[in-house]
Amino acid sequence: MAGDNQLQATVSWAGDSNFIGRSGTGHAVVFDSNKDSGVAPTPMEMLLMSAGACSSVDVVSILQKAKQQVTNCRVVLTGERVDTIPRVFSKIHLHFEVTGFDVSEKHVERAVNLSAEKYCSVSIMLQQAMEVTHSFSVHPSEVQPQS
Repeated sequence: MAGDNQLQATVSWAGDSNFIGRSGTGHAVVFDSNKDSGVAPTPMEMLLMSAGACSSVDVVSILQKAKQQVTNCRVVLTGERVDTIPRVFSKIHLHFEVTGFDVSEKHVERAVNLSAEKYCSVSIMLQQAMEVTHSFSVHPSEVQPQS
């Protein structure tokens, strides 16, 4: 059994170019190493989405603690890869689109910066290997936030 400082997972071949990853907490996800088959995301797409998910959790949590009336948060990720093998990312950009009622741009900027510099383990780890940049936009909501 893994301690608090250790995560475990398994990845098993599921035929063709498909693999099933299972987290130590029992969750499963399908990977497809063939980007053209359309079965599932590639491992590099999963890495990109992991950075977005990790950062989004932080941004939403920080905004909620600041009593911002957020109704939606979407992050659009762009990953640039090198042309040679291994085709690692050379740059990742995260653009946060925050929607809500009277959401302060200063609060969003602070939340994005805190995630990028202090809280998002995935993004901060990736910054050791490549350029990771962030931007944001704030949009008014037409739907009342849930309490």
